Amino acid sequence: PKEREMIEICKQEKAEGRKTLVYSVYTGTRDTTSRLKVLLEQEGFKVAVLRASVDASRREDWIAEQLDRGIDVLITNPELVKTGLDLLEFPTIVFLQSGYNVYSLQQAARRSWRIGQKQPVRVIYLGYANSSQMTCLGLMAKKIMVSQSTSGDVPESGLDVLNQDGDSVEVALARQLVTV
Repeated sequence: PKEREMIEICKQEKAEGRKTLVYSVYTGTRDTTSRLKVLLEQEGFKVAVLRASVDASRREDWIAEQLDRGIDVLITNPELVKTGLDLLEFPTIVFLQSGYNVYSLQQAARRSWRIGQKQPVRVIYLGYANSSQMTCLGLMAKKIMVSQSTSGDVPESGLDVLNQDGDSVEVALARQLVTV
């Protein structure tokens, strides 16, 4: 499953001297972060989980403390770090789930891609083939292309072939799921 692939990615990154930021949107009633932490620790990783209980004004210091402890992997919800944090120490980002908000996805994916980053940034999205998650990621990619084109980055395929209905990601996903 995705968890096994995440572990393999973390192993490869650690072997290259790189830390990994793992995003999971399931941090509330269906919290998966504790399980992910245990799985990674069983493989010998030092892991920290940034939770909403850490006040936003303290998150940067909290992460610095975890780095001082020598963590290899930071697990969090992308909403908790989408603004105001530069995470240069984590040049590899793994999304186990993406959520439905294009802005949050873009912001979370760029936490390590900042001025001063000296390593290549790798952003990896994990999902199962032919799943609603992959359908959602495809729709999000289209929305991102539209967003980029409005800010001057014109996608090669042209704006007119993208997002012809103008739906939100949730509505477009529901429409695709109903027609499958």
